[in-house]
Amino acid sequence: KDLLLLDVAPLSLGIETAGGVMTTLIPRGTTIPCHKAQTFSTFADNQPSVDIQIFEGERRMTKDNHPLGRFSLGGIPPAPRGVPQIEVSLDVDANGILSVSATEKASGKAQQIVVTPEKGRLSEEDIERMVREAEEFADQDRENVARVEARNALESYLYNLKSSVLEGDMSAKLDQADREALGEAVREGLEWVEAHPASEGLPAAEYEAKQKAVEAVANPVVQRAYQAAGASAPDAAGADASPDGGEDADGPQVEEMD
Repeated sequence: KDLLLLDVAPLSLGIETAGGVMTTLIPRGTTIPCHKAQTFSTFADNQPSVDIQIFEGERRMTKDNHPLGRFSLGGIPPAPRGVPQIEVSLDVDANGILSVSATEKASGKAQQIVVTPEKGRLSEEDIERMVREAEEFADQDRENVARVEARNALESYLYNLKSSVLEGDMSAKLDQADREALGEAVREGLEWVEAHPASEGLPAAEYEAKQKAVEAVANPVVQRAYQAAGASAPDAAGADASPDGGEDADGPQVEEMD
């Protein structure tokens, strides 16, 4: 039988998300032409724009991959962090031309960039080297990503406590002592996060331990607030943390949505 030769993506294609993580939309080996889309959000309250940075490579952090281009999407309506929905689409046509677009769903604002195969793409030798390096540094990459994700999770949890418990409707159900104790725990936690960027190299367990320490304060407070309202309470850790994070940012970034 005759065999059909299919073109495939020689390297994974994706964008940078909070903390410098490479979020892959088109994995290496995907048959082209192809189209992939994913929804992301902001990491700051009232963030007016996001910076979309496109990379190719197999490493888990964008600093170790090859940049293809970047563009900004502005005009995002004011909203709390994690609320705006920004759909990022990657399209690769039969000629290997990559089109990347970003659309803010509420306003319809959109921007795009086109990357041609001739525009700074890698040689076959470079591609093989990057694949080898991804295998060589796989354990180190996993540790780096785990560190960033743990820090982002802690930061999101703290902001969620601040917005939904301390400043939301539940605030009225807290007594003064609980409000002050939780407020201090959140303030101290946010200061600690700010003082310990992922680039500092702390293990993920340090961020996880910090979150457990805040949960030890928050969970009883939330439980008492629900009891005062006559309802059963989930753990504060189970609250729907806003899908954001991000530090060491070179301009506004995006983060994956749950």
